[in-house]
Amino acid sequence: MGNRRRLFWKNFKFKYKITIINENTLEEVAGLRVSKMNGLSVLLTLLAVLFLVAACIIAFTPLRNYLPGYMNSEVRMQIVKNDLTVDSLREVMNRQHLYIMNIQDIFSGKVRIDSVRTLDSLTTARADTLMERTRREEEFRHQYEEREKYNLTSISSQPDINGLLLYRPTRGLVVTKFDEERQRYGTDIAASPNESVLATMDGTVVVSTYTADTGYLIAVQHNQDLLSLYKYCGPLLKNVGDRVKGGEAIAVVASGTAEGNAPHLHFELWFKGHPVNSEKYIVY
Repeated sequence: MGNRRRLFWKNFKFKYKITIINENTLEEVAGLRVSKMNGLSVLLTLLAVLFLVAACIIAFTPLRNYLPGYMNSEVRMQIVKNDLTVDSLREVMNRQHLYIMNIQDIFSGKVRIDSVRTLDSLTTARADTLMERTRREEEFRHQYEEREKYNLTSISSQPDINGLLLYRPTRGLVVTKFDEERQRYGTDIAASPNESVLATMDGTVVVSTYTADTGYLIAVQHNQDLLSLYKYCGPLLKNVGDRVKGGEAIAVVASGTAEGNAPHLHFELWFKGHPVNSEKYIVY
């Protein structure tokens, strides 16, 4: 076995001579001594250099924004702003189209000019009368309005936060989902110990304390009557009254819980005193 190993290394280190000879004079123009080890070393060095060049291009150029998880906050905000702008332009174009159609109906005599009070009422009236409601639709509409008339929960517990930018509180895997029927008012995210806990939006820290049941606890009050709650944290980085930005680190994930559970973060989102399923607004 030892002889085979020595023979292998001897063959691996054996040098070959590459010679360039002048065909006319048979004079040696250049020569190069190489071995299998030299060739492998050159190949590995070349691959390492190419990898470093590609990594630098991706890390220090806008190309990194096309990789999953690397999009910065400025690009995200610009995407949201562009989406809202497109929706607004689409709404304006639809209203202009309805307005032109109503002007054509006035000239053709389908709409009486004395029935039009304002230009805005002309456009909105066209949208309401473009398709007449059937009797079945009227009955369904009446039943639905009667059923939802006194449903205060549907009015007060649904936050209007569509279009807002919410950061995920930490990197990890969702292990327990929101379930209001079982009184699970938050989402459990399995994360690595000492992983950063981020504020989901701009706000003010209103709670920063330690409890025997949930360990270190921190809560942030946001606009739109939203409150975010972070439980089972490790050391807290912010105090009560501190202003925080969305995506800013406010704590770290603890190495474990008092009950011996694996490291995880319990995240809750509340709107006017009602729990909200954060998975509808945050991509974990």
